[in-house]
Amino acid sequence: MNVLLLNGSPRKNGNTAHALRAIEDGLKQHHAVESLNVYDFTFRPCRNCDACKRNGGNCIQADDTVKIIDKVTDADLVIFGSPVYWWGISAQLKDVVDKFYSRDTESADGTPTLRTKKKIGIVACGAETVDDIEYRLISDQFHCIAKFLGWEVVLDESVSAAAADDLAKDGARLAELTAAAAKL
Repeated sequence: MNVLLLNGSPRKNGNTAHALRAIEDGLKQHHAVESLNVYDFTFRPCRNCDACKRNGGNCIQADDTVKIIDKVTDADLVIFGSPVYWWGISAQLKDVVDKFYSRDTESADGTPTLRTKKKIGIVACGAETVDDIEYRLISDQFHCIAKFLGWEVVLDESVSAAAADDLAKDGARLAELTAAAAKL
């Protein structure tokens, strides 16, 4: 299985990164895994110009949209990781998700679309306890996206970790994440 991990956090060594590394450890034993930090790429917000609907699904803005959407399209499993920012995912990861619009329909010219059998995972890291509504809001958003695109949600993890290194100190939680990923 071809797996793509998308880290939506600006902290390359923060809680979201630690969670994704633990998940990667569980996956890489049996799958090809690629990890990307969304903050390493440039995205411009969708302008709803619909040029992508006329040119085979490619955003015409001079950014990294096509590169990332191609990777998402090619993956069998995509794990979305994000810190909780104001009851939602980071703006950069949201830009990526918004650009799914470019490939959300069948293409007449054979360009791959996002409407293929795909599995996804969600990892949301925040300072509140995992029973807080912020995690459910993020989970619900991705479940709606998955339903719309015909994807299957196979991992949905909420992580409570306030300081940037809290999760790194929680070996038991990291082991749980690795074990959950190994079952995929």
